[in-house]
Amino acid sequence: MITLTDQPFDPGALLSAFCRDRTETGAVATFTGLARAEQGSTRILELEAYPGFTEAEIGRIAEGARQRFSLDDFQIVHRIGRIAPGEAIVFVATASSHRREAFEACDFLMDYLKSRAPFWKKETGPDGQARWIEPRPQDHADITRWETP
Repeated sequence: MITLTDQPFDPGALLSAFCRDRTETGAVATFTGLARAEQGSTRILELEAYPGFTEAEIGRIAEGARQRFSLDDFQIVHRIGRIAPGEAIVFVATASSHRREAFEACDFLMDYLKSRAPFWKKETGPDGQARWIEPRPQDHADITRWETP
């Protein structure tokens, strides 16, 4: 399930709901990303998405991860709109029979979301100046490790 929301969410509640009634799942791995203040240089983070397209692209990659890592299930919740430092931006949960697949799938999905998902990010500093954010070189390096045969 892929959800884009402009509302704050509770990662703990999402995890509890995701784990409920899983009698055959052996492992659940999660990641929660939080907005950083960047030592006071970021007052607000804004994420923009193209409605329908962004969800479809994330869903396409997530379905590929389901096959690649033999997942039982996954859930991705991603904030859009204005996000304050300390608020959750992203929640990824993966469920599989074994821990390795759950961990790797969660890591893979986060690498994709960080470097290639169709989001546009802008930071606004305390001076009111806004600047667009691009993925860092490390983000690009992280995703390439999944592309080697």
